[in-house]
Amino acid sequence: MSERAAPFYCPYCGDEDLRPNETGHGAWECAACNRAFQLKFLGLLARGLHDSNAEGDDRT
Repeated sequence: MSERAAPFYCPYCGDEDLRPNETGHGAWECAACNRAFQLKFLGLLARGLHDSNAEGDDRT
């Protein structure tokens, strides 16, 4: 992947007028509510990977 995904809306006010912030990777600023925020990928969740034959699985 050559480019990072950009947020579609501000997590605080919901407005779509976002611009990259000068501070660096994943930092954005919202022109509507005048807030700055940062996005960060934390990792993959273990619950996303499960065994289809696990106990309690009713699918056949």
